[in-house]
Amino acid sequence: MDSDNQPEDGHNASPIWVSDRPESEQTPPAKPSAPTSTYAPVERASVRTLLRQPRFRRLRNRLLLALGVALVVGFLVRDWRLGVTAGVIAAIAEAVYRARSNSSVPAWRRSSVAERRTEAQLRRLERSGYRTLHARAIPGTEAQIDHLVVGPTGVYAVDSEKWDKRLPVRVQMGKKLFHGPFDMKARISEAKLEASQASELITKSFGREVAVVPSLAIYGPPVPWKVMTIRGVDVYQGDRARRWITKRERALTDGEIDRLYDIAAQVLPARYGES
Repeated sequence: MDSDNQPEDGHNASPIWVSDRPESEQTPPAKPSAPTSTYAPVERASVRTLLRQPRFRRLRNRLLLALGVALVVGFLVRDWRLGVTAGVIAAIAEAVYRARSNSSVPAWRRSSVAERRTEAQLRRLERSGYRTLHARAIPGTEAQIDHLVVGPTGVYAVDSEKWDKRLPVRVQMGKKLFHGPFDMKARISEAKLEASQASELITKSFGREVAVVPSLAIYGPPVPWKVMTIRGVDVYQGDRARRWITKRERALTDGEIDRLYDIAAQVLPARYGES
């Protein structure tokens, strides 16, 4: 083999094919196609899109409320400074009302306003060392505790009930609860069983017996007593929930409250979602 045909670097070179066809008839090599992008175009957020967000809608409504109040008051009293002051007060009042009415229980879980009303009462207890869990499931069952409260006076299970206000609430022989013609024995038994199961789960992890006091907080019809214990369940008007919890003597230390709260959060999972 002729040495002039060997590459200078000593490596085997790929053979070069030369066509014997005229240059004009040779097919030019195909040009490599441009790579196709797999990324979708980025859509830029517009001012209109941002204004449709819930947070911006609330802010917009609050500003419109303040402006409307300022114009009306300013026109009536013929003093723009008083109008502006009234508008600011109206905006602050709306913000406070929304903050207090906002619930940590997801919207799809709110079967009535009863749970939110109880939650608002219990939130006020936080300053006194009470801690609350909402919508907690009893593992392995379909039951749930609307509100589990752990605080200085003990551990409580509160089930909030919204009943028809047109039907009276009454007790027969001190053992049977009626709402109009309806015997509420099943509801009493359910509340008692939920608290008993929660007590067993918490006691097992805590290492000593922890009693969970069951109760029904009734909204709608008037309850003709302050607190009545029916088959081991305390029954009272819904707006008495906070007083019902705080009327007892102190039974738990701050350390015990924190530990029981953490245990309850673990053994009684949240009903909503899968968390």
